[in-house]
This record gives sequence, C-alpha cells and structure tokens, in this order.
Amino acid sequence: MRAETVLVPVVLMSVLMSLLSTQSARGQQFSEETCTVQILVPGLKGEPGEKGEKGAPGRPGRLGPAGQSGAAGIKGQKGIMGRYGKVGPAGFKGIKGDMGDPGPQGLNGEPGVPCECTPMRRLIGEMDIIVAQLSSELKFIKNAVAGIKETDSKIYLLVKEEKRYSDAQAHCQARGGHLAMPKDEGSNAAIAAYISEAGLSRVYIGIHDLDREGVFTYVDRSPMTTFSRWRKGEPNNAYDEEDCAEMLSSGEWTDVACQPTMYFVCEFDKDSI
Repeated sequence: MRAETVLVPVVLMSVLMSLLSTQSARGQQFSEETCTVQILVPGLKGEPGEKGEKGAPGRPGRLGPAGQSGAAGIKGQKGIMGRYGKVGPAGFKGIKGDMGDPGPQGLNGEPGVPCECTPMRRLIGEMDIIVAQLSSELKFIKNAVAGIKETDSKIYLLVKEEKRYSDAQAHCQARGGHLAMPKDEGSNAAIAAYISEAGLSRVYIGIHDLDREGVFTYVDRSPMTTFSRWRKGEPNNAYDEEDCAEMLSSGEWTDVACQPTMYFVCEFDKDSI
C-alpha cells in the first residue's frame, strides 16, 4: 500500500441506540443509528528538534584480546663477581719429584781442635748401646701401648673413630700418611692381625674405583697388578654404589659404599717419619 493511502489507525465507532418509541406490548423494535467512522491522516513532518545534552557514560565494554609481545629489551650489564665458595677437601698426595741439581760447594770450615780419640770412641760406643735399648723400648711402647704395627718399611695406625671414606683418607693425609694399602702378603697379614687383635671385624683400607668404575686402584693411584685378596664373589658393586673397599679380620677384601662410617687404618712410610 502506498504512503498516500489513507491509514486508519483508529476507528471510532459510536453506536447510539435509542429507543425511538415506546414499543407496544407485542414487541420491541430497535433502530440502529448509522456508524460514524473517523479516519486519521498523519500530518506533515515537523522541523528537526535541537540536539540533546550528552548522556552519561555507558558501562565499560568487554576486555579485548591480548596484544602482541613487544620487542626484546637491551641486555643488561654483567653483575659483579660473587663471593668465593668454600675451600674444597685436600687432594691426594702427589708423587715425589726428581732430585734437583747439586748446589755449589760450600766454603771450607775452620780446622778442628785436636783431641784424644780413644775416650771419644768409648763414649760413642756407650751411646750406641743406650740408643739401641731406647729404640727397643720405644718399639715395645708403640706396639703394646699406642697400638701401632710395623713392618720393615711401614707403620700402621688403627684409628678408632668412625668416619666416611673420604674423611678417613683426609684424616690420614693430615698426619702425613694415607689409608693403608696392602700391596703384598706380608703387609696384608700385618693389617689383618691388627684388626683381629683389636677385636674388630672390618675397617676401611686405601682401595677404590672412584676414578673409573670397575677398575680398582690404591689411593696413591698406583694400579693393582701384582696382589689382591678379594673375597669370593667380590667386588660385586651391589646396588651400583660400592666404590670403596674394606678389609675383614680374615684379611679378605670386599667392596662397600663410601658413605657409611667405620674405623680405618692409616699407613706411614718409615722414611718420612
């Protein structure tokens, strides 16, 4: 329908009924008054009104998606050096170096005072006897009282302080020695007797494979090529953690973990004491 078509948004119908006349007793007659329909036609479009005032701000909208990462910043300057760490444990005793070149010959001394040699020789002989007696008594004291064992070239000391393997080696090194290294039957028997006489069943000795798994060496890094007293079935590296060695009172060796604490035997060279 076109815009010009007459719209009838509202139709007002008034039906007025009135009684035209008094009806007779036989019946009543109604007369209908003609309906009047009013058609409303919209008027012309008015002038635009003035612009209204600015409304109140609306509620904040939803959060938008995250933006792209920014460019990397410039690398900062290197910080100052931190504090020095703790001092590590002492290392193994190094191999004795070669003898140096002889020094220049010294000046000749003053001539000695002439003396009678016979009384001097007699006195020296008496002193030798006294020294021999003292040496014998000292050996008895070391063996019987201090609990020290000796061979021709070694001195062994049983330390009755339970320590881990690394601490035991450090203890021996601090006193000029190292954990006992039985390299022949004689030294092995001496250490075994030492353990048995002390009433012990086992002690740490200076043998390990810490440097290379399965390759046992002495603590001075010398290889084990000529002598060993491993117990039957040993070394077996049980639980993949047995890298150190102990000697039983029988003189046999077994590989053990390095962390448990136990007594140990230190070894010293007689020439260095």
